[in-house]
Amino acid sequence: MTVSFRQPLPLLDLDVLRTFVAIAETGNFSTAAEVVFRTPSAVSMQVKKLEEQLGTVLFLRDARSVSLTEGGETLLGYARRMIALSNEAVSRFIMPDMRGVVRLGAPEDIGERLLPAVLKRFADTHPGIMVDVTIDMSSKLVARVDEQRLDLALINCSKAAHQERGELVLRDRLVWAGAKCGTAHLRDPLPISIWEDGCIWRAEALQALEKQKRAYRIAYLSSHTMAQRAAVMSDLAIAPLPRANLTEDMKALGEKDGLPELGLFDIRLITSNTRASGPVTAVAESIRHFFDDLPKAA
Repeated sequence: MTVSFRQPLPLLDLDVLRTFVAIAETGNFSTAAEVVFRTPSAVSMQVKKLEEQLGTVLFLRDARSVSLTEGGETLLGYARRMIALSNEAVSRFIMPDMRGVVRLGAPEDIGERLLPAVLKRFADTHPGIMVDVTIDMSSKLVARVDEQRLDLALINCSKAAHQERGELVLRDRLVWAGAKCGTAHLRDPLPISIWEDGCIWRAEALQALEKQKRAYRIAYLSSHTMAQRAAVMSDLAIAPLPRANLTEDMKALGEKDGLPELGLFDIRLITSNTRASGPVTAVAESIRHFFDDLPKAA
């Protein structure tokens, strides 16, 4: 594209850049259209306009997905910075009091699987608020909140523990996770992947096995759900995990596989006893909205 030095450079439209970022992050025009509340044809027109404005192709398209070209990767960095700066500027005027630091706690499975999406959405709408995250066991997070070392915490709750604390944001089902086409669940004693006392998955699972009088051994001891999933996918063991944590390489095992059914558990949001500030209330409300959009356990 040739531009005369006497002509001003064209201005990039932030609305179009938001659409461009949505496509880059979802890898799909139709999904991006849902994110930005536009029709797929309108999204395609925006991209065409942007490519004509810059004189370069931004996406490589195939039947199933799209990927960024080298020029698209370069623009993505600029687009994210421009959108963030715009959000920061606007928030200084329409939300001048929404500034500060909020201390949020979560157990590892929520911190890995759900929290990044919550925080990304929140950062887009409240750029003046910084969220400091602590990852720990639910029982320890409760203590941190009681000691006012955390403002908010998401915790996993079994049938008995902390049932009256805070508010319910999601009810999920605990299942036995095994490798697809795996045989670990057929071994005797049953090899399981689990963590030490304090993990609610451990208590629920061991009680169910002992009630069934099923012999077991702890074959893989790890506090990290990622490591537990690795043990499952390698068919070294099975593990009690939330159904939503299962990947394509795993399947839920139950009574038909000779294993006791596991129950439901709650994800609850608890807050410090002190009066919540505006930023803390904003984070809590963002968490509620996020969990409201998630599918509920059957």
